[in-house]
Amino acid sequence: MIYDVTIDGKDYRLELDRVGEQWNCKLDGREIQIDAALARRDVISLLIGGQAFEIKREITDLDMHLWVGSTRYAADLRDPRSYRNRRASARDDQGPKKLVAPMPGKVVRILVGPGEEVEAGHGVVIVEAMKMQNEIKSPKKGRIGRLEVTEGAAVNAGDVLAVVE
Repeated sequence: MIYDVTIDGKDYRLELDRVGEQWNCKLDGREIQIDAALARRDVISLLIGGQAFEIKREITDLDMHLWVGSTRYAADLRDPRSYRNRRASARDDQGPKKLVAPMPGKVVRILVGPGEEVEAGHGVVIVEAMKMQNEIKSPKKGRIGRLEVTEGAAVNAGDVLAVVE
């Protein structure tokens, strides 16, 4: 099985093959030895290189998060071979789209308010990271449904900044 995975805004290619009771795992082409067990619904126990991890999945209407201990990560999982994902990417402009922070930083300016119309590529929020300002643009034509941040707010990679409907 091959998956395209995005964790806190960073993309990975995950290849999994079950061999008996074990899993062969490649992450971006690098082989990793893992042992996995489903502890309960939405919770998996992993043993990676002798270290144990409990990973909890949290799903909402708009997004998915993974908890590793007390740390929360924004996550997106896609099977590039699945018919549903190919159909979804073909109609990518339909439905609400999240604007996420590509890196940790500080919101220095909000360019549009809730309810305002935007075109695809129109700037919505400016995030400063490492003394550089990054304009986060709308992925589609629509209306700003929600702003999840305020000016001066600190954000982590993968945090939702706004929703375009």
